[in-house]
Amino acid sequence: MRIALAGAGAFGEKHLDGLKLIDGVEITSIISRRLEQAEEVAKKYGAKHFSTELEDALARDDVDAVILCTPTQMHAEQAIACMNAGKHVQVEIPLADSWADAEAVLKKQQETGLVCMVGHTRRFNPSHQFVHNEIVAGKFNIQQMDVQTYFFRRKNMNAKGEARSWTDHLLWHHAAHTVDLFAYQAGPIVKANAIEGPHHPELGIAMDMSIQMKAASGAICTLSLSFNNDGPLGTFFRYIGDTGTYIARYDDLVNGKEEAIDVSKVDVSMNGIELQDREFIAAIREGREPNSSVQQVLPCYKVLHDLELQF
Repeated sequence: MRIALAGAGAFGEKHLDGLKLIDGVEITSIISRRLEQAEEVAKKYGAKHFSTELEDALARDDVDAVILCTPTQMHAEQAIACMNAGKHVQVEIPLADSWADAEAVLKKQQETGLVCMVGHTRRFNPSHQFVHNEIVAGKFNIQQMDVQTYFFRRKNMNAKGEARSWTDHLLWHHAAHTVDLFAYQAGPIVKANAIEGPHHPELGIAMDMSIQMKAASGAICTLSLSFNNDGPLGTFFRYIGDTGTYIARYDDLVNGKEEAIDVSKVDVSMNGIELQDREFIAAIREGREPNSSVQQVLPCYKVLHDLELQF
């Protein structure tokens, strides 16, 4: 399985680190906005080709699939370009920053029959997989999810503290994780409300946001998001259910008493990004729809669209 990766920044390297652990996978092409970065990352991960243009990778016979870790605003157009070139594609979250673009990606996937997967990593983190397995087994039913997504991003910086060429977004990126996860764990979302705080004078985006949701099952979710929070940073999920409480911090899980729960046997790795990439590769090899396919996550983007209309 020969992979091209577009977007060789902080998150792109997380995918490359995961791909190295998957048997039969070769990283053949690296695409980055800066040629020197593309060359450096290609050398680090043994890719034979690097460029600043995605089209160069799409034209190659030694590329079977593409992982897009590019700026949000490019995701939909690039995903469609990949499928037009006959390449399977995994698009990092979010799939798009508009409902129309999200629909367009699904339409192209249905036309081509190629694997098109979206990087909704929470479906793959062992912590959330553990809870999902409990729900499927009938051992746990969610009454409420309380989620905090907090970062300190008053300047346009990436996870490495480097200047970013694009602006991140609380609704279309960070809320997408929780909106999709809530529906995945509790069932279809039937009601959603949102309010946003003041916009940053330079970045032009809301720096604080509050979202409430209700699922068809009756479960509710409260999501608080901020780019103004000066620590601790990250996303923290509290599952309040009928048989207990779980708190998930990325790949780790504790109960309501902060007692660690062993999730090391949930899957073949404790790395959610690696597990996400394993699913992408497996779906291509097996000719099946992946977990977190564009079809499965599309309802999340309809909710985000409806929420945006409330601002």
